[in-house]
Amino acid sequence: MKPDTVVIASAKLQRAVTEIFAKAGCSTGESERIGHYLVSANLAGHDSHGVARVIRYVQLMRENQVVPDQTVDVLVDTPVIAVVDGKYGFGQTVAPQAVQIGIDKCKRMGLSAVGLRNAGHVGRVGDWADMAAQAGLISIHFVNAAGSILVAPFGSTDRRFSTAPYCVGVPIPGREPLLLDFATAFVAEGKVFVASQGGKPIPSDALIGPDGEPSDDARLLYGDYIATGKRDIASGKGAIRAFGDHKGSGLAMICEVLGGALSGTGCTTPGRRIANGMFSLYVDPAQVDPDGMFSGDVLRFIAFVKEAKPAPPATETLVPGEPESRMQAQRLRDGVPLPAETWRSLLDAARLAGLSAQWIEETSAHARLPHA
Repeated sequence: MKPDTVVIASAKLQRAVTEIFAKAGCSTGESERIGHYLVSANLAGHDSHGVARVIRYVQLMRENQVVPDQTVDVLVDTPVIAVVDGKYGFGQTVAPQAVQIGIDKCKRMGLSAVGLRNAGHVGRVGDWADMAAQAGLISIHFVNAAGSILVAPFGSTDRRFSTAPYCVGVPIPGREPLLLDFATAFVAEGKVFVASQGGKPIPSDALIGPDGEPSDDARLLYGDYIATGKRDIASGKGAIRAFGDHKGSGLAMICEVLGGALSGTGCTTPGRRIANGMFSLYVDPAQVDPDGMFSGDVLRFIAFVKEAKPAPPATETLVPGEPESRMQAQRLRDGVPLPAETWRSLLDAARLAGLSAQWIEETSAHARLPHA
């Protein structure tokens, strides 16, 4: 672990984040949701979608780019389909509303589809797949971030896509769900952000410069910045590469079309207000599989996959969702490690929200050096 790192218990971290957003002007319920879901991302090892986002969220709220305490407007409502407008509310508030609508319709009909448009950053999409899995439902999610142009299509150096996440959740009785959740970019933009704060480095070829050369220099994405300063994605001259060459680039295009155009958010476009769009499908395996084969066969197949001999240096074959579950157990036990710059940005967000110097001092006392 890097020496320039602090560790804090997840409960104390969640309480700190909750108090920041309450002071910034969110309701108690919304502040608790934001705290829960951001820390949940850190617990799962997805630090790019965790508390590193707090300073951005507070800044966006102050700029009226994200609106607290929104209730979605239902624009289309059939027994199977819904389209809802998040009205630029916090994703941690409007996304679970949209997911619950999908769950309710699917429970009645066996199948549903929900488009969420104009949402604030929805965070880790795996949280929404997990919400559906806890209700016993399979879900598939296509997401875009209209206005956030970061990713170069395969064979190009110019930005054209958002990081365009794709996610699938599969419930399995008696064990954690299968949970596949990834950006179609080589890395999520948040991972570049965390690396720029001194956190986990990104791969050496995750970015691409205007000269076509691969790189890991975050300044290609943000331009020049200071360690504790704001990152401006419009200032960089490079781009994030799509993962998997033409395959990842093709999937990114589909996420833009379904998560963006079909939801009503729109595919990513220069100069527009940034918003997440999400198009989600929900399937009730209990209604599709009256013979009850599904769960047993999935368990059999998981066991078959995990019996595969691992290639060094791996010691075990893992299935989707296992790395996150193990990381959560470890961080619940040992605390959440944060780059020192991320911790400082969290305290800067607290000051921006109006919390006192005493609050800063008392909260800082909960952070410790690794192994301290």
